[in-house]
Amino acid sequence: MAEQVLNQFRSDKELREDCVAIYEALGMDLNTAFRMFMERTRMVRGLPFPAVLPETRMTRIEAQRAIDDLRAEAADLPEMSLDEINAEIRASRAERKPRE
Repeated sequence: MAEQVLNQFRSDKELREDCVAIYEALGMDLNTAFRMFMERTRMVRGLPFPAVLPETRMTRIEAQRAIDDLRAEAADLPEMSLDEINAEIRASRAERKPRE
């Protein structure tokens, strides 16, 4: 038998109790479940379950709603001339220049 080591970690009490109940219903204790997890990890050389971020997709309706919301926001903004826009850009750039 290979040398045994003690593994310890902290977890939420309710989470532990829920997991203990699940594993007991499957006929095993928590230690056996963790040993199985570790063996499977070694077998697959990674997490023994998919660990990916959910793909976030926007439906056509959601996209149209977002566009409509942006248009509504823009409708309340005052109209600016090209000269006014350029003046704002120049002022912003002047503020960002390093002071000597």
